[in-house]
Amino acid sequence: MRELVAENTLRPADFILPMFIADGIDEPNPIGSMPGVVQHTTGSLLDAVAEARDAGIRCIDLFGVPRPGDKDATGSVAWRADGILNRGVTAVRERFGDEILVMADTCLDEFTDHGHCGVLAEDRSGHTIVDNDATVELYRRMAVSQAEAGAHIVSPSGMMDGQVAAIREALDDAGHGDVAIMAYSAKYASAFFGPFREAVGSSLDGDRRAYQQDPANFRESLLEVELDIDEGADFVMVKPALPYLDVLRAVADTSPVPVAAYQVSGEYAMIKAAGANGWVDADAVMMESLTSIKRAGADQILTYFAVDAARRLQETRG
Repeated sequence: MRELVAENTLRPADFILPMFIADGIDEPNPIGSMPGVVQHTTGSLLDAVAEARDAGIRCIDLFGVPRPGDKDATGSVAWRADGILNRGVTAVRERFGDEILVMADTCLDEFTDHGHCGVLAEDRSGHTIVDNDATVELYRRMAVSQAEAGAHIVSPSGMMDGQVAAIREALDDAGHGDVAIMAYSAKYASAFFGPFREAVGSSLDGDRRAYQQDPANFRESLLEVELDIDEGADFVMVKPALPYLDVLRAVADTSPVPVAAYQVSGEYAMIKAAGANGWVDADAVMMESLTSIKRAGADQILTYFAVDAARRLQETRG
């Protein structure tokens, strides 16, 4: 009876699986703060994508982890055809074709030696800032390179002003009008991102409060979403998910395009840690948390639980 009258239902196809491919490793490298998540080799990535596909997942979000020596001030390895992220995208497309959608992270933070999402400069007072316009030009190059590598979707996550319009123009000019854009439209300067920095080997010393959203603000995020939609975003995203369900609900109520939410590394790590200590039933909390994100209005949920949750859905529904 409960299932018959359920107002919201999760499906494996609702989930997008974030994945990491690392350069210079010979076997998968476990991420200590994210039990069960690894930095992949090309071979292990393809095996893991096959598992995700068989569980009913229809999209992955791929992040690249370069060798430390390949990082520089502009993150130039990000748009190289032989860079680790583009090699990973190509490998997945060559193996799976259109069986599973490949989304590529379009941001420079993994690739810069300072760990910020763009090009650093000085303002008139001598303070170090991220140069918005110079950064957007590099995002254009990165997005086109990802499309050429085979990405179905690019996902600009740097929160630079005008990034979606610039990327859309660059993709169209390069003949990639069919490549979609998932915009990280409401991305907060959150403490929940901590484990992710380990996952991508971030070089960041400091924070990104100068260009990510203030956790105290609500209306500002609605404006950012509206601007991204006007610039041509095919999806918009709220990140993190659970601490910002109010924002997610408001975006879902007004957005004419699909709305995604990212259950981030810190959310995942807390559930895993509490479960490992016997404080909660980790599987039950996993499903409850994902259901709450769906209930708040998410059409797609990026989650490291994607495969586990999809398999559980398959088991419970026969």
